[in-house]
Amino acid sequence: MTAYGKPSLAAGEIEQVLRNHFGPGAAEITPLAGGNLSSVFSFVHGGKGYVVKFSDLEGAFKTEGYVSDLLTGQGLPFPKCTALGETGRLAYIVMERMDGRNLADCTAEEQARQLPELIGFLTRLAAVDVGTTNGYGWIGPDGNGAYASWKDFVVACYAEDQRGTFWENWHDLYRTSCLERDVIEEIYGRLMAYVPYNEPHRGFIHGDFHQWNILSDGTRITGIIDGNCLYGDSLVDLAILDRHMPSNGVIQAYRDLQAKSGVPFPNFKERLKGAYYFKGLDGLRFYAKMGWRDAYLVTRNFLLNLDA
Repeated sequence: MTAYGKPSLAAGEIEQVLRNHFGPGAAEITPLAGGNLSSVFSFVHGGKGYVVKFSDLEGAFKTEGYVSDLLTGQGLPFPKCTALGETGRLAYIVMERMDGRNLADCTAEEQARQLPELIGFLTRLAAVDVGTTNGYGWIGPDGNGAYASWKDFVVACYAEDQRGTFWENWHDLYRTSCLERDVIEEIYGRLMAYVPYNEPHRGFIHGDFHQWNILSDGTRITGIIDGNCLYGDSLVDLAILDRHMPSNGVIQAYRDLQAKSGVPFPNFKERLKGAYYFKGLDGLRFYAKMGWRDAYLVTRNFLLNLDA
């Protein structure tokens, strides 16, 4: 299995998509860094900034359109979707561009100063009203989760048979990449042991909550973008943020905020470990498929030492 490659597009193909939705006049079409699974471009039309993303994955962006409506409708700073469609082999989505730059581009001092606000945004995401939906796991275009329980989702997520998805034939990675079967099986066993702690909690999960998907003007958080959105224990987002900003005291800042709220938080350590294992296991597969050996080794060692 070779590393996944994002789709490539000719300039004329991009221009035609934008002309179909906006008419003539799209300018400053510029490729953007980021987007592990999609090709991303910014452009300007009528004096306003937008982003268009293209993907060759089946069903791409339909859920993102739903999530955009969900989050913007509840006052969260998430890009508003203006168009969804297909062009040949590719799906695309057009969204309003938000102000700010990636938090990752801020200095360490700037990131540290914004940590309290960042934790506040994380708790707002966890509090998103999902009461009209049902199910766990990946959010479908209709707004519902694909599985009846968190355990069902986890089992399905790491099953060998993933036909028709990004993870089709993922067991081939055991012989074609740095992925180690004994490590994966060990971490999967630990994950399943912690599933009962995460299972009672169902909320909105961004699924990719880190500095490259958070926007800032250097002094405050201006928006949240992208995401691999699902329903489950919101501590998954906390685990992601902590693994990307391990020296910033993310966990303590979160605990301090929860203590101030006075809301009981039972089984916090067990739920957080379950979240680490869930995202970490997926990270190992992803890093192996992308050929990112260094990231694989860092995550592997963290997970193996988690219950040491």
